[in-house]
Amino acid sequence: MHQRQNFDIALKELKLKLLHMGGDVQESIRHAVAAVLKHDESLARRVIERDHEINRQDHEIEDLCIRLIATQQPVAGDLRRIVAGMRLAVDLERMGDLAVDLAKTALRLSSPPATHSARRLQSMAEAVDNMVSEGLNAYVNSDAEAARRLAQMDDGVDRDYRFLVEELFSDGLDAGSSPQERMLIAFCGRYLERIGDHVTNIGESVLYILTGERSDLN
Repeated sequence: MHQRQNFDIALKELKLKLLHMGGDVQESIRHAVAAVLKHDESLARRVIERDHEINRQDHEIEDLCIRLIATQQPVAGDLRRIVAGMRLAVDLERMGDLAVDLAKTALRLSSPPATHSARRLQSMAEAVDNMVSEGLNAYVNSDAEAARRLAQMDDGVDRDYRFLVEELFSDGLDAGSSPQERMLIAFCGRYLERIGDHVTNIGESVLYILTGERSDLN
């Protein structure tokens, strides 16, 4: 009984660490988007500098999961929680890397994005932010329906990304921007689209915990 209590405490610790990391990643994404839209170099540099802390949390969670598997020899649902926790941390770490990519792109831009592109990026960023919140809530609340909703939300992000690229490289709205600037904005859209993909992976991890089945939400 005592061993089970210690194991349950460790599982709660794992969940708290993942939620803390998720909150930090979400904040980095928000700041990186703001750095792009406002052409804020100091904010971009803070996102880049903070990445080492997100990487540290990823390593800490991985170490905890390995220790639990080695010492507790979990099976069934307990093992799924631990394995899914490791996968979830990997997706969060990669989302943090994409926030860094956004911040580095902000440093390469010569000015804020043109109005129409800025609106499209803002729309994508808001959708991705909602996805991150929904994904973390699905994990906390063991909510399969919330996890599945991420697929539909991601479809909207993908659609916005296609529209952004089409608009950037048509002869219309942002034709006054240089080809290099338009390419950088397209990269920003791509990074947001990839973050959305990683959030759907979080949904898949939640469904794996709850059902033991591997789902494809992408």
